[in-house]
Amino acid sequence: MAALLVVLPVFLQAPWVRLHPFSASLFTAGLLAMGLLLDRLNGGRWAGLGQLLVGFAGSWLGGCLFWGWFRLHPALHLPIEAFALPLALAGLNGRWSNGCAFYLASLVGTACTDATMALAGVMPYWPLVLNAPLSDAPGLLNLAGRQLAHPEALLPVALAAIALLWAAGQLWRAGAPGKIAAAVLRTTLVVDGLFLAAALLCPRLSGLI
Repeated sequence: MAALLVVLPVFLQAPWVRLHPFSASLFTAGLLAMGLLLDRLNGGRWAGLGQLLVGFAGSWLGGCLFWGWFRLHPALHLPIEAFALPLALAGLNGRWSNGCAFYLASLVGTACTDATMALAGVMPYWPLVLNAPLSDAPGLLNLAGRQLAHPEALLPVALAAIALLWAAGQLWRAGAPGKIAAAVLRTTLVVDGLFLAAALLCPRLSGLI
């Protein structure tokens, strides 16, 4: 379930935020309400799903705020996504540990992706692609994807992938919250790989433009 919640924003949140960021942000209230309701139901499975939804709501709102109003400023990406970091850290050892683990792992995945883009030299393409006319944006995104195939860019990409896989392997042994975090990190790699493939093969399907 954690892996599905990582993939969902690519197919639902991205187009929704482009069309109407305010309503996408308001949807956070629905996610929170559903999560809290499920948490109150008897049964470990439903309660666990509710906790996941609460953590997902934090990631969802951060994504809506950034991609809706600040998407041309990549330096603000991580700070905005991290708005709930103090709450997640405080709740990591409590009854909401599953949701906190989901949010924190999503944030780590975002940080690794952004850092890798910066080290690989493709971060300058970010505002260019998003600010370009629709006719030019696919070509710019494809150019950024092809730059990642250069040897000097492949090194940080490979190191980030290895680091995330290693961290996921360690977390998998750390109980239910650790397994959730591990699933999130592994799925982040898959999503990033699919995004790169889309940028190279069919940029219009990337969800970014």
